[in-house]
Amino acid sequence: MALGRAGPALALPLLLPRRPAGSGTAAAAGSPQPPGAVVRIPWALRQRLQRGAQRRRRGQGEAAPPPRPGKLLLRSRRPELSQPRWQTVGRWEQPPLVSAGWKHRKAYGDYFQLEPLQEAAPALQAPPAEAGRGPTFAELGLQPALLAGLERLSIGRPTAVQRLAIPALRRGRSALCAAETGSGKTLAYLLPLLERLLGRPEAPAEAAGPAAPRGLVVLPSRELAAQVGAVAAALCAPAGLAVRGLTGGGAAGGLRRQLRAPPPGPAVLLGTPGALREALRRRFLALERLRWMVLDEADSLMDESFTELLEEILAHAPLAAGAPGPAGPDEDRTQVVVVGATFPAGLSETLAKFTDVGRFVTLSTQSLHRLPPHVQQKFVRLKGQDKLPELLLLLKERPSSGGAVLIFCNSASTVNWLGYILDDHKIKHLRLQGQMSAAARAGIFASFQKGEVSVLVCTDLASRGLDTSSVQLVVNYDFPDTLQDYLHRAGRVGRVGSRAPGAVVSFVTHRWDVDLVRKIETAARKRTGLPGMDSLSKPSPTGG
Repeated sequence: MALGRAGPALALPLLLPRRPAGSGTAAAAGSPQPPGAVVRIPWALRQRLQRGAQRRRRGQGEAAPPPRPGKLLLRSRRPELSQPRWQTVGRWEQPPLVSAGWKHRKAYGDYFQLEPLQEAAPALQAPPAEAGRGPTFAELGLQPALLAGLERLSIGRPTAVQRLAIPALRRGRSALCAAETGSGKTLAYLLPLLERLLGRPEAPAEAAGPAAPRGLVVLPSRELAAQVGAVAAALCAPAGLAVRGLTGGGAAGGLRRQLRAPPPGPAVLLGTPGALREALRRRFLALERLRWMVLDEADSLMDESFTELLEEILAHAPLAAGAPGPAGPDEDRTQVVVVGATFPAGLSETLAKFTDVGRFVTLSTQSLHRLPPHVQQKFVRLKGQDKLPELLLLLKERPSSGGAVLIFCNSASTVNWLGYILDDHKIKHLRLQGQMSAAARAGIFASFQKGEVSVLVCTDLASRGLDTSSVQLVVNYDFPDTLQDYLHRAGRVGRVGSRAPGAVVSFVTHRWDVDLVRKIETAARKRTGLPGMDSLSKPSPTGG
């Protein structure tokens, strides 16, 4: 007989109780069950029986059946929750999560680890359609002066985002350029934009007037401005273009001194929003000759502390159609390039007040908003009081040749407190947080990059854009507040130019941290991007 949905025959003994002779219609009819009869068990019932058998085995202390051998995608403290690489999870399927029970107090001490799936960073992989290693910088059409600058920087072949962005930006298109952290975005925009300056030389500005650069890069921190400025200076030196950096934290006379350059003045200016606005208000700076503008680390620039400053800077640039500019009213306005690993929701609306966002092209890599597949990532559920012993154990067991370490905290006060503890344990380190004065911050990150000190305790100030190719371990002492912050922090290791992929260790202490960890674990098991990341779609412009 068939019960419910038919499935393959299951060789089980008939589990129905025997009825006494003479009871029921079957006995009355004199039709006993034939010997060796097979009952088809419905699929749902089979699943229920299997689950019950597994529960009974666990209750009797029997070991769970060993998983199919093979390399792991996710390694769990509980082997039954580990996921091998061969296993796939459907788009609408909800996989079993290690972190599912992490809000319970009994979960303390549990952990799971995302294993690296490849050795090289995604940015270094050539496109599948190309038989060779991809085009060289010379084949991308760059001028010899820029090629000489790349040689000075010891940079060989272009990365994925550079192969994508250089041809598009050389054509003068405004663009949203999005790529994973550590993929080489700085050169992706500097090379084509400097190429445009070299290809269109202009008459020098008046010596007595304000500084009038032809290229402007807006960056959220003075440390990032110094880093990008060093790269720009190395590229521009063979071409004879002057590069200047403009950062605040000093008197007005300091702004004027930073803008000084031999005639014809600075061709490229890199600055922070506060310093640029102050220079514009004091008429030390004019943007009428601007050919291009870059907004680097866009998600940080769109923070509420920068929004008003950024809008004032955009208002001074010749962005709108018909505005007077260096090329006349009939040519395209200033080229705008927005760069980042994540984009904030209000970015397009802000840009739409000053330029036509509908003309922007979107340049994005395949690894955008995905967890770095070449970096080992470990998540440990801990009590708050256990974080410090775990951190000290990590630092003391780490070999001296293990590379630099970045320790992220969510507040300046935690950075300072943790620094005092490390001092007590004779662990040499540096601290970097936004409440430090400009004089105190000056040179701290440079010392860390040079390897003078191998441990840096910092806030998210150090998670955006800064080159940390010497870092091989990132510790999230405080779990980040958002998935975007996690991606930026994890992107401090395994960068283009790093000697080793490195690792990330995250301490998970709060219930709200667990919510983010569950999203990360689900994305890792499904091999998808992180959920809720901002879209790169361009809305219809709402302003002129």
